Amino acid sequence: MVSRVGVVSEDFRKQVLGYGLTTAQILYRMPDHKSLLQTYVWQNYDLFPNFPALQDFLAFWQERLDGPLFSVTVAHSRLIKPAELRAVNGVFQLH
Repeated sequence: MVSRVGVVSEDFRKQVLGYGLTTAQILYRMPDHKSLLQTYVWQNYDLFPNFPALQDFLAFWQERLDGPLFSVTVAHSRLIKPAELRAVNGVFQLH
């Protein structure tokens, strides 16, 4: 029997190393109908600002897939970041 105590997921390791969740909306032209656009949503953990994983995916797309890229819109958020604190005027008491 294998114990999973102390095992950390690869996704969590990436977050601790500074990776954030990156989402790219990719618009591309249909191979047989160049006037039509299709959308594809790609999501993975990646490093801001160079986005090496996204760059690799887009290079793969251009080398191997028929639909030419039209546009790529990228959103990125680090999931592990310093806590956001703010001062509050007042006291809340619970009895």
